[in-house]
Amino acid sequence: MVPLDVRLNADRPIGEQLVEEFERLIAVSEWAPGAKVPSVRTLAVKFGVNPNTVQKALTSLDQRGLLDAKSTSGRFVTTDEKLIAQTSNAIARSHAARYAEAMRALNIARDRAIELFDEQAQAANDPT
Repeated sequence: MVPLDVRLNADRPIGEQLVEEFERLIAVSEWAPGAKVPSVRTLAVKFGVNPNTVQKALTSLDQRGLLDAKSTSGRFVTTDEKLIAQTSNAIARSHAARYAEAMRALNIARDRAIELFDEQAQAANDPT
């Protein structure tokens, strides 16, 4: 199920943001390998966007092999686990690059940036 807390940002193209969110859903197996993807209409309603924008985002994932469009039965997530892992790694690299750039912009030394990251990671994993 698509999380309802996804907020689309007007500062960036909506289609790009949808592609990123759909990639994330695949990478974390919310859209499991081989699973049927919700319809264009369903996704458009959930995200509050034009169905044509959703269609273009899904077509982008079709072209990259993350989705398989079957003309009569809809779209399905790839079962290519290597491709899914590559997508997950690309997302992680992108987040790491943004974090590293933010730390550089604040003149935070590498060791301190790692300490800060570790603190946040530990806090996120701490159930108390």
